[in-house]
Amino acid sequence: MKAVILAGGKGRRLRPFTTVLPKPLMPLGEMPIVEVVLRQLAAHGFEEVTLAVGYLAELMMAYCGDGSKFGLRLGYSREEQPLGTAGPLALVEGLDDTFLVMNGDVLTTLDMQAMLAQHRANGAVATIATHHRRQQINYGIIESDDNSRVTAYIEKPVHHYQVSMGVYVLEPSVLTHIAPGEYLDLPDLVRQLMADGQHVMAYPFDGYWLDIGRHDDYEQAVEEFETMQAQLLPERRA
Repeated sequence: MKAVILAGGKGRRLRPFTTVLPKPLMPLGEMPIVEVVLRQLAAHGFEEVTLAVGYLAELMMAYCGDGSKFGLRLGYSREEQPLGTAGPLALVEGLDDTFLVMNGDVLTTLDMQAMLAQHRANGAVATIATHHRRQQINYGIIESDDNSRVTAYIEKPVHHYQVSMGVYVLEPSVLTHIAPGEYLDLPDLVRQLMADGQHVMAYPFDGYWLDIGRHDDYEQAVEEFETMQAQLLPERRA
């Protein structure tokens, strides 16, 4: 099975760290984030992984090598200019069967094989891993009509919603929606698929998930990695 890790972004929200390191090489203890992701993929039965690289690509390639130290065959697809999160997929060779795509800064206990099985059972062209989030508004919310007459007063409402975890299972047919060299993000690709009447599914997951994109998220990941390590780095499946 094949997977693509999106690892070409500049990680602007984690500056100044990412002025010298690509975000996936940010350390969790003695192990960079990308190594955690690669070892997880190997444990879940993925054999071939492509790292879609761009910013500071040489550092990524020097550290990860051919993937043998992670139990994988690792290749690289390099973008010469920013292509978004979906655009790089058009450059990856050999995506001729169901494949997984994920951000290179995701820390999760998601069972990728279970997600893949659900994707196939649903007959979807795309499945998006989702996570429940709640957000409280710390103000009284006023609703009014066109004449400024108050129609509702809601004190500190709580909103519940599902967010994308940055993990996708895709069919090769989605690649026809991505022009080589075109800048395209995955949300835009998903909207194109839905507009075309394609079958797109969510895969709700209520386990551990952290998107290491901001300083506070990264600090949380560093604090939790030691206690979560056994769960985040499972034994390889037979």
